[in-house]
Amino acid sequence: MDRGCGKIAIIGGGSWATAIAKIVVGHTHHIGWYMRRDDRIADFRRMGHNPAYLTSVHFDTDEIFFSSDINKVVELYDTLVFVTPSPYLKNHLKKLRTRIRDKFIVTAIKGIVPDENLVCSEYFHEVYDVPYENLACIGGPSHAEEVALERLSYLTVGCADTDKAKAFTEVLASNYIKTKTSSDVVGIEYSSVLKNVYAIAAGICSGLKYGDNFLAVLLSNAVQEMSRFLSVISPLERNVYDSVYLGDLLVTGYSNFSRNRVFGTMIGKGYSVKSAQIEMEMIAEGFFGTKCMKEINRRMHVNMPILDAVYNILYERISPQIEIKLLTDSFR
Repeated sequence: MDRGCGKIAIIGGGSWATAIAKIVVGHTHHIGWYMRRDDRIADFRRMGHNPAYLTSVHFDTDEIFFSSDINKVVELYDTLVFVTPSPYLKNHLKKLRTRIRDKFIVTAIKGIVPDENLVCSEYFHEVYDVPYENLACIGGPSHAEEVALERLSYLTVGCADTDKAKAFTEVLASNYIKTKTSSDVVGIEYSSVLKNVYAIAAGICSGLKYGDNFLAVLLSNAVQEMSRFLSVISPLERNVYDSVYLGDLLVTGYSNFSRNRVFGTMIGKGYSVKSAQIEMEMIAEGFFGTKCMKEINRRMHVNMPILDAVYNILYERISPQIEIKLLTDSFR
């Protein structure tokens, strides 16, 4: 048990959940782990690794309390790290009967809650009455696959309570994870949503055979667009060139590990949204994030041409060739 954070549990069973579990259990030597499916838990116990994601990462299962009962995990643990795909968060929480107001909630979900159009910290605050000082987020340029390989990565923990943020960074820090703290929870969460949208745009351009020269122009315009939006939605002093904003945007836009880039590339090559989703077999958060951000921006009226272009391609079925050509004419 870590004195600063109490007993820690992971909520979710995907690749990023597995990577975070690897980091945390390496420090604490005990975690709770909620997974929805009992068959996955049984396979995990038998094989010593997640049967579906990051299968090269081996765990000592004696250090893990597994359960498919979210209420049992919430009851037993003090810090709950939510790492589910954003479209599924509400369904997991629907089963919740245990109060979470007094728990320390850490969201590692790089997405937005569909239908609610809220980032996760706002959702936990508004729907479950969790005070902002008990809400944190994990951000940073960090693909799960590279964390699994113990390649050097940098994570930022955002929380209104800086002492709690610092305590959680101590759980994450290791010889391959460097950490820092921030108070900009909402800004980090929205930038995490937007960088997925921009990675889809990068992928679409790649699928259309635009080169690296144009990709650099696209992403430099994307960080300006992100900055404009963040200054309206959460007007506080921040440096968008910090790694948690710009760094996360760059790695998601450039890396072959990026699901959103892969999804966008398929769209650029002529796949329909449905066929791209079926072939990927993994969630591209940016698809859902695009629609949510478009709806939010109808209230905010921020100039966001890249978001508009991706929305038009994915949801209005406008030709990627036409939409990206219009976008290129607007860049300088």
